[in-house]
Amino acid sequence: MKDTENHSPATKNEEANREAEQVLETIDRSASVAVKNGDETIYCLSVIGQIEGHYVLPEGQKATKYEQLIPLLVSVEENNEFDGLLVILNTMGGDVEAGLALAELIASMKKPAVTLVLGGSHSIGVPLAVAGKRSFIVPSATMTIHPVRISGTVIGAPQTYRYFHDMQDRILTFVAAHSRADKEALRSLMMKPDEIANDIGCILDGEEAVRLGLIDEVGGLDRALGCLKGMIEKQIQDTKIQDTR
Repeated sequence: MKDTENHSPATKNEEANREAEQVLETIDRSASVAVKNGDETIYCLSVIGQIEGHYVLPEGQKATKYEQLIPLLVSVEENNEFDGLLVILNTMGGDVEAGLALAELIASMKKPAVTLVLGGSHSIGVPLAVAGKRSFIVPSATMTIHPVRISGTVIGAPQTYRYFHDMQDRILTFVAAHSRADKEALRSLMMKPDEIANDIGCILDGEEAVRLGLIDEVGGLDRALGCLKGMIEKQIQDTKIQDTR
C-alpha cells in the first residue's frame, strides 16, 4: 500500500503555513523576500527609514542596518536560485559611508538590479536610488539633494572640512556615473539656498528627478517588475548563446 499521509490536505496546509511563517519571519528580520513566478525568482529588498551605519540608532526609529544588507546582497549575487534584484526605497538617508557602501555593492552586481523610489529617497538615499541598472520613481515620491553634514561635535580643523568636501565629491561622482545627471548640475542644486527652509539643497519630485537625468523613468511596481523581468530574460538568452559557441 502506498503511503499517502504526506499528501493529505491537512499536511499540505501545514506545509503552506510553515512556508508562510518563514516568509514573514524573513520579511520581519531583513525587510526582504524572494518571490518565484514561473521560471524566474526575484529577490525584493526594501531600504526603509534611516540607514544605520557605525552607530546604533535609538529604539523606536525605523532603520535599515547595513551590516545585515551587505552579506544579504552577496548571497543574492552568488545564489543561483535568484535571477534578479528589486530594491524598493523609502528612506530619509542616514550614515553616509554605509549608504555609499551599499550603493557600490548594488552597482557592482552582475545580476540584473532595478531600483524603485516610493515616498522618498533622500540624502545618501540618492546614490542608492541610482545604483541599479535601471531606476524608477513614482510621481509622488521626492528626492532631497544636499551637502554632506554632521550633527554633534566637530573638530574645527581644515582637514575636517576637506574630508567633508572629498566625501561630497565622491557621492556626486558616483551619482553622475550611474545616472544621466550632470555632476556640476547636481553640485549646483546641492548648494541652492532657496529650496529648503533653514537649510540648503533641493527637493525634486518624481518628474523633476527624471528630467534632471537622476532617475531613468517615472513608474511604479508594474513598470519596475516588467523591466527587471525583461533584463532577466535577456541575460538568460545571452547566456544560452554563449554556451552554444
